[in-house]
Amino acid sequence: MQRHRPGGSKAAIRFRTAGIVLLAAHLLLVCWITLRPLDVPWVSAANLHPFAGIRADLALGPAEAVRRIGKELLLLAPLGVLLPIAGGRLVVSPLGSLVRTVAAGALLSLGIELLQTGVPGQVVDIDSLFLNTLGVALAHAAVVPTLRGRLRRRTEVTALPREEPTQGRTPTISRVGIAP
Repeated sequence: MQRHRPGGSKAAIRFRTAGIVLLAAHLLLVCWITLRPLDVPWVSAANLHPFAGIRADLALGPAEAVRRIGKELLLLAPLGVLLPIAGGRLVVSPLGSLVRTVAAGALLSLGIELLQTGVPGQVVDIDSLFLNTLGVALAHAAVVPTLRGRLRRRTEVTALPREEPTQGRTPTISRVGIAP
C-alpha cells in the first residue's frame, strides 16, 4: 500500500486551480486580440491556400518573416503548457498527452478562425491555424515532460514501512453447532 506525503493533495489542487485560472486568462486575452473589430480602410482576402501566407511573409525579408511567423507561433503556444496543467495528471503517456493537447489547440485555433469570419477587419488565414497548432506542439514538447517529471519527483509517493513477516497460520476457532 502507498500513501502520499501530507499536504500533497492540497498542493495538487492548488496547482491545478492555478492552471485553470491562467488558462482562462490566456483564452480571454487571445479572444480579445483575435476577435475584436478592427477599424481598417481595407481588408485583404481570406487566405485559404496552405502556406501561401508563410511564403509571402518569407518574401518580406528575414526580420519581418520572423516577426509575423513568430507572432502566430506564440499566440496559442501557452496552451501547450496550460492545458496539461489544468488537466492535473502527472502520470500519463507523453505521446497521448501531446496528441490531446495539439488536437485541443488545433480545435481552438479553428474556432477562432471561424469566428473571425463575422468580425469586421479580421481575416481568415489557414496558415494561422497551422502556425498556432505548431506553436502549441512545440511549447508542449519543450516544457511539459520536464515539468511533469519535476512534479512527480516533488510529490513522489512513499511506501509504507514493511510489515513484519508472518508468524505462521492464523489460528481458527472450530465451529460449534447451535444448541437445540
